[in-house]
Formats: sequence, C-alpha cells, structure tokens
Amino acid sequence: MNSRQSRGLLLAVVFAFAAGLVWAEDAASLLPASLNSAQIVEQMRRQSQAQTAALKQYKALRHYAVEYRGFSARIAAKMDVDVNYDAANGKSLRIVSQSGSRLLCEKVLKRAVDSEEEAYKDKASTALTEANYRFQLAGSESVAGRTAYILNVQPLTDSKFLFRGKIWVDAADFAVAKMETEPAKSPSFWISRTLIHYVSVKTDSFWLPQQVRSETKVRVGGTAMLTIDYGSYAVVPAAGFQGAGR
Repeated sequence: MNSRQSRGLLLAVVFAFAAGLVWAEDAASLLPASLNSAQIVEQMRRQSQAQTAALKQYKALRHYAVEYRGFSARIAAKMDVDVNYDAANGKSLRIVSQSGSRLLCEKVLKRAVDSEEEAYKDKASTALTEANYRFQLAGSESVAGRTAYILNVQPLTDSKFLFRGKIWVDAADFAVAKMETEPAKSPSFWISRTLIHYVSVKTDSFWLPQQVRSETKVRVGGTAMLTIDYGSYAVVPAAGFQGAGR
C-alpha cells in the first residue's frame, strides 16, 4: 500500500470511528414501564434534556489508542486527552500527551478528537431522535444487572456521523447503556466493515460514556482497532439537583 493509500485508509477509519462518538453523551434518567419504541424514544429525549439541565460540570482524562495490523506489520499510537465540560461554555478537549506512530497520532487519533468537536457543534443532526433514525423494539435483556430495552436503529440519511445496528436503553433511566452498530455510510472504498461497541456508566446519577471500541476491516488486508477509555469522571451537578435515586 503506498503513502497516499495509507493516509486515505487512516482518514476513513477516523470517520467510521467518529460515528460512535457523536451521540455518546446524549442520554438520561427516570421511570421503568412496558413501552413501545416511540414511547421509549420520547422518554430518552425527555431525560436527555433533564440530564443536560442538571449537569453543571465534569472533568475526565480520556485514553485513546489505535493499532493497525496488516502486511506482516503492526503500528500503534496512544493519546491522552483532558476533557472539560461546562454547561455555560460547552465541552473542550485538550491533548496532553501522545506516543507511538506519529502518522496514527495525526491522521487517526487527533482527527477523532476533531471529529467529536465538529459533531458537538451540531448535536441536533446527530442525536438519537426520530428526526434522524427509525426505531424498532426488539425485546429486552439484562445489561450489567439492569433491565434494558433493545432497539434496532436505522438512519434516515447516510451521514458519516450516523449509524445502524442495535442499542440497549436502560429501562429505569432511559439512557443508552450499550450499543453494537456500524456507520450509516462506508467512509472509503478501503473499508469493508466497521463494528462499533459502546458502553456507558452511571456516575453520580448521570449516564456518561465508559468505553468505545471500533474494529475496522480493510479490504486489502489488515484490521484497525481504535479504543477510547473515558476514565473517571469528576462531576458537578447543578444547584438543587437530587438525582434519580437509583
């Protein structure tokens, strides 16, 4: 694979991975019931708004990693990113360290950070709502000891920031607890398939991302694996917030 093809492949991997990031912090909390898909989505919307209103600040140190294996070679890179969210000023991401392949740092990890910031500025077009997706209830099961609805999701447009697959919605809090998806649109000829795995964690009554893992198969051979571990959150709720009590 020549230099131009390599750079094109790495950029394609970034956009495939970015589809799993843009909605990761847009979920929420409240009551369980036996509901249909439209009612579940409506509860997700309401509780997302409630969480946004209740969350004043948080800080976290994220750990990004990417590894590519193919053509009898292995290259890898890591990056730590300081994340600060403030209700008044929004979210900022600052790279504090990086190591490994310079090419992977610049063309994959840094662009993954940039893609999240880009999508954050237009949350309405990427949110898990009926304006962007078609939802179908597929049953329920336990996720980390909590009952969750399973929804099949299909994007209404082939945006690079949307996805298709399954999401697991916590039946008590109506937050996205888990997802197994792939991008709505293949970002490049070089990508045969990308699978995105996501899990969230409940911290001080707020549901926030815990890990995203993206595995991309390359047509000409090899696999790229990208991972974000979101670290521990330091959360500051808005004044008077009592939490969901669960």
